[in-house]
Amino acid sequence: MFKVAAVFSNNMVLQREKNVTVFGTTDESCDITVAIPELSVSVKGRTCENGKWQAVLPPMKACDNITVIVSCGEFKKTFENVAVGEVWLCGGQSNMELEVHSAKDGEELLKSLSPECGVRFYYTQKQGAIRDKFYEIEENTSWYEASPENSRAWSAVGLYFGMKLAKELGVTVGLIGCNWGGTSASAWMSRDSLMEDRDTASYISEYEEKVGGKSYDECVKEYDEYEEYDRQWYLKSLEFYKEKPDATWDEVQEHCGKNLWPGPMGPTNPYRPCGLYETMLMRVCPYTLRGFTYYQGESDDHKPAIYHKMLTRLIALWRENWGDEELPFLIVQLPMFKYKNDPDYKHWVKIREAQMRVYKNIKNTGIAVISDCGEFDNIHPTDKKPVGDRLALSAMKSVYGMDVKAYGPMYKSLEYKNGAIVLSFDNAEDGFDVRGEISAFEVAGEDKKFYDAKAEIAGDKIILSSSEVSEPLYARYDCFNWCVPCIYGKNGIPLAPFRTSGNDE
Repeated sequence: MFKVAAVFSNNMVLQREKNVTVFGTTDESCDITVAIPELSVSVKGRTCENGKWQAVLPPMKACDNITVIVSCGEFKKTFENVAVGEVWLCGGQSNMELEVHSAKDGEELLKSLSPECGVRFYYTQKQGAIRDKFYEIEENTSWYEASPENSRAWSAVGLYFGMKLAKELGVTVGLIGCNWGGTSASAWMSRDSLMEDRDTASYISEYEEKVGGKSYDECVKEYDEYEEYDRQWYLKSLEFYKEKPDATWDEVQEHCGKNLWPGPMGPTNPYRPCGLYETMLMRVCPYTLRGFTYYQGESDDHKPAIYHKMLTRLIALWRENWGDEELPFLIVQLPMFKYKNDPDYKHWVKIREAQMRVYKNIKNTGIAVISDCGEFDNIHPTDKKPVGDRLALSAMKSVYGMDVKAYGPMYKSLEYKNGAIVLSFDNAEDGFDVRGEISAFEVAGEDKKFYDAKAEIAGDKIILSSSEVSEPLYARYDCFNWCVPCIYGKNGIPLAPFRTSGNDE
């Protein structure tokens, strides 16, 4: 049977000014044609390996309301209201997934939405395993134009990102949602990519240890039973929270039973390594796009020391899958966050450092610094507009070459002077804005014991000193899971958290 991949539908957005790959599956031999009558475009497709086919449309300028016709023998499929514009994939976990209706001012935003906002969305089907009805569910997915009804479950970060780009570029922006709350980066990577390094391979060995030699059928039965338990637990918890909205997690579990998330590991658990790579990411690959946005890291905070390796490998893998080693990749740096009953483990400090290190060292990456967008005791901060807007600014500068102030101050270098440390920064030519009392700067001497530092702003530099450290050698700023940023660039973007080299704890 000849099929076009489910990601192609009415209302879809095709990437402008690039060769556009149209693809699907087939078990028959016939002449494949993809045509756009309005643009006088008609190309021949070809069958590939493993029952797949592809056709490549030539680069097109931005336009709206065109028709794409795919034919093969007696098969003919017409896609209407197609746009040519900019296409981005929105990857990651729950903070990318957080839906518009749940975001701050989300209901008001929804009321204002219409197709004229210039954003369209395709949500990759959220299925953790290829089982019964997988393909049926997938075939019912579709691209949608913006509206109060259509956009409720869209990524809030993605929508704000898309709206700003659509406005600034004057073209339709298509977003492919490919995210799942609570997922490790390992869920979005192939087994081969994880096995390239001993540290990242630990995700595979730990998974296999948890499965413990159980058969496929045993694992499936165990996870199905967990899903029913979890469904009942969730309903009980909703009722309990209605009665006691301020209940602690321990109280909820005492009343409802133990929460067993993420359930037993096995081939149908969506949180397993490599699972969503297969069931979601590769189902939309190689749909032609401009680049990726990625908001993830929270679920890898138990292994912060290797997150740089994880993110580096993920970027390389996704670029390889799409056949473009320079495809733009925009990272959201984790914000400030801590649960009120937890100590400050400072593991998010290392995740943020890894994300900044990737941005500074891997070509064609961008970063949205959102240290001011976190919420104390809430791992899902609801104000997603600054996040989407800063991602868009990063794209406008690094991808589209626009003259915008896309980034806030970022640590560049230091010098020692008269018992103080003088810090220099990128993106600080206009100086700094101070909001509230200056805090969260620390210095240490040779013993690497850190003390609060006095910070003096001198134009585009910051001078640190401390009565506790006569010869400071190391400096850091906002190196906590949670604190309140106080230094901003003149564009309103906060100074990125940093540690100078050599002061690892």
